[in-house]
Amino acid sequence: MNVIFEKKGNICTITINRTEVKNAVDRETAKELAEAFRRFEKDDSLHAAVLCGKGESFCAGADLKALSKDEGNLLEEDLSKDGPMGPTRMSLSKPVIAAVSGYAVAGGLELAIWCDMRVMEKDAVFGVFCRRFGVPLIDGGTQRLPRLIGMSRALDLILTGRPVLAEEALSIGLANRVVESGTAIEEAEEIARSIAAFPQHCLRSDRKAVYRGFDEPFDEAMALEFSLGLDVIRSGETRAGASRFESGEGRHGKFK
Repeated sequence: MNVIFEKKGNICTITINRTEVKNAVDRETAKELAEAFRRFEKDDSLHAAVLCGKGESFCAGADLKALSKDEGNLLEEDLSKDGPMGPTRMSLSKPVIAAVSGYAVAGGLELAIWCDMRVMEKDAVFGVFCRRFGVPLIDGGTQRLPRLIGMSRALDLILTGRPVLAEEALSIGLANRVVESGTAIEEAEEIARSIAAFPQHCLRSDRKAVYRGFDEPFDEAMALEFSLGLDVIRSGETRAGASRFESGEGRHGKFK
């Protein structure tokens, strides 16, 4: 299997399994990745997912050896279809955390920034390495990077193709956590479990408000936030949480 899907209680871990090419994604792997995330989205018992690579690297991007033989990833102009790297055009209702080890470069960087959060090992590397080979960013890199780290920093990475190490990635907001080598998956799964334990209607509503409101005029984004939040309150989830607080749960910032 090019992609491994592991269900672990109310979270799942999706692993790119092509260690011989640093988990580079070819046409079939992209298809399997997209199918794995559709499976995650449809499974109501799963609340969060982790995306990682088998072995020493997260993902080295598209498989350029396959591309050089005219066996490259699909280039579907219909944006309702899967992206060249698989799931990069999907808008999921549930969070995904990237566990980044080794190289997350080119299309691998695009997969990582498609995720909601990135847990990066201290010796891992981000970069638009495809710059040197004339391979464009077509899985959201030119759009998501500026939204994550700002246009100036994004252009630096996109134009130079230089490597970005963990310390810099954390300082510019490209990485959310930096952890010891070999521990990214464990840390990402722990974050996923903590997210999965929260009241899900509220969590997903707030997440949706962030994504949908980001490029809207401020007043419209505020109205969207309120409308989505009101749906949560009317669902009864907020009142149930208030009752738990009243009974003593979660006082003084304590989490179970």
